[in-house]
Amino acid sequence: MNSNVLLKVSNLYVYYGRVESLRGVSLDVKDRCIASVVGANGAGKSTLLKAVSGLVPVKEGTIEFKQREIRGIPPHEITRLKIIHVPEGRHILSEMTVLENLELGAYLEKDQMKIKNRLQEVFSLFPVLENRLKQRGSTMSGGEQQMLAIARAMMADPELLMLDEPSLGLAPLNVKIVFSVIKEINRRGKTILLVEQSANLALKASEYAFILENGKVVLSGNTSDLLNQEQVRKIYLGEE
Repeated sequence: MNSNVLLKVSNLYVYYGRVESLRGVSLDVKDRCIASVVGANGAGKSTLLKAVSGLVPVKEGTIEFKQREIRGIPPHEITRLKIIHVPEGRHILSEMTVLENLELGAYLEKDQMKIKNRLQEVFSLFPVLENRLKQRGSTMSGGEQQMLAIARAMMADPELLMLDEPSLGLAPLNVKIVFSVIKEINRRGKTILLVEQSANLALKASEYAFILENGKVVLSGNTSDLLNQEQVRKIYLGEE
C-alpha cells in the first residue's frame, strides 16, 4: 500500500436489506489532499461515508486507515482514530449553545489548553461563531449551522474530515464561504473526503474525484482531467 494513502477502500459492498447500495467500490484518499465523491441522488455517496464511519454494516470488502483495517470497528472507536464525519443535514444539537456544541466536538480531549487552542483555530476559520457562543443552534441560519457543524468536527482535531453535502440547502454566499473554509482547512494540513451532489463545486474544490453511479465508481482521476472530459462536462456539469 502506498504510504501516501491515508484511507484505502477496496471492493466494498453494502446492502440495505436486499438492496445493493455499494457494488464493489474502491478508492484511495491521499494524505493532506481533498478527494471528492460525486454523483446523483441514490448513487451511494452517503452510504460510502457511513461505511467508513462504521454506521452501516459492510457485506464485503476492506476499509484501511493508515494501513490498519477498520471494517467492523464501532463508530465511537472510529472517532477515536480521528476520522470525523459531518453528516448530511448538519445534525448540530439545536437546543445547545454554539459553545456547548464546540466543546462536545472535543469531548475526547482532556488537555484544556489544547481545547482552548482548537477554539481559537475554529474562530479563525469561522469568525462569526466567536460572537455567537451563547446562542442556541436552533436560532442560527442554515449557513451558520453548517459552519458550526464543520467547526465542531474540527474541535476533534481530525486526521480525516469527511463532509457529506456541505452545500445542501445553503444560499450562494454561504456556499462560497463554506467552500473557501474547506480549502483553508486543507491548506492547514487536513485530509478531506468530500461528498457533494454539485459536481461543479466538488471538482473545482478537490484535487481528484470519484464519480459514482448506481453504487459503482464509473470514473475517477485528477479533477483537471475529469473537467476536460466531454462525458463529465455534459452529464455532470450540464454543458452542451
